[in-house]
Amino acid sequence: MQKKAIIISAPSGAGKTTIVRYLLYKTGLPLEFSISACSRSPRGKEKDGLDYYFLGVEGFKEAIAQNAFVEWEEVYSNQYYGTLKREVERIWEKGNVVIFDVDVIGGIHLKEKLGDQALSIFVKAPNLKVLEERLRQRATESEDKVAIRLAKAEEEMAKANEFDTIIVNDNLDAALKETVNVVKDFLK
Repeated sequence: MQKKAIIISAPSGAGKTTIVRYLLYKTGLPLEFSISACSRSPRGKEKDGLDYYFLGVEGFKEAIAQNAFVEWEEVYSNQYYGTLKREVERIWEKGNVVIFDVDVIGGIHLKEKLGDQALSIFVKAPNLKVLEERLRQRATESEDKVAIRLAKAEEEMAKANEFDTIIVNDNLDAALKETVNVVKDFLK
């Protein structure tokens, strides 16, 4: 079996994690989630090795020095996210397709590294107002962080055309159906 990957990227609040979870648990496709590494602390009920590999800033920098990542990015000051090489190989060794839930820059870098092995999907909120409402409904971050995420979202939305496919998430059921169809076509 050819080693394949699905890359799902979006600004915070666009719905990428909801779509990734649907693909993983409701479709029966041979997908396995690539757990990203990050330098931040867990939020809410997040668990190390399940939601992320929480490395801390120093641990993340050490992994960079050891060339342990397929890609990594300093998303915000001292907030690093990346994809560990060992994680991708672990999934491919099992014969599964890797699915990534990553920020926009990470998605672009993964597509550059993986080329035709990967399908990159950009999930887009209908507009910035909807995105802002979704971020505020989460109630997981301060006003300052929401403002930072919104400013970043504008930059990220400008990069949508760098992805293989754009899914507009204005109706979740329709977005899920469209994503499943695109992924199934890629995996044929």
